[in-house]
Amino acid sequence: MAFSSFLGRVLFASVFILSAYQEFNAYGVDGGPTAKALRPKFDAFAHQVHSKAGFQLPDIDMKILVAGAIALKGLGGILFILGSSFGAFLLLLHQMIATPILYDFYYYDSEDKEFIQLFIKFTQNMALFGALLFFIGMKNSIPRRQPKKKVPKTKTY
Repeated sequence: MAFSSFLGRVLFASVFILSAYQEFNAYGVDGGPTAKALRPKFDAFAHQVHSKAGFQLPDIDMKILVAGAIALKGLGGILFILGSSFGAFLLLLHQMIATPILYDFYYYDSEDKEFIQLFIKFTQNMALFGALLFFIGMKNSIPRRQPKKKVPKTKTY
């Protein structure tokens, strides 16, 4: 059971670790293609948040945002493999920030091709989010092993 649990964590975290590795290799001096693709999506998201909630998001350099995403995915994935709840929390944080910005299906009409592709990716990320919540819930519901107290044997005469 322990090996299958470890293997499952490795396979699950490989999605995040490989993504972080690819983004790190393409990072360059300007944040790479991820930063270029992220800028218009982040600006649209910031405008949406400001118009709906009245909250102004700060102007963030995309290089820093991409570096933060790489760190969250890489470190979170490694810690998740080791069975750490903190790693799962880091991956949850990444999913909470990245998913609504990257997969902005809500800007498209439901018949558009982009809507379908973005909605599918959005729901896949929500499934990953749910799996992380499940891991944290299971990790916290399993009682910790406590050392058995040795009961002294009674002497028989």
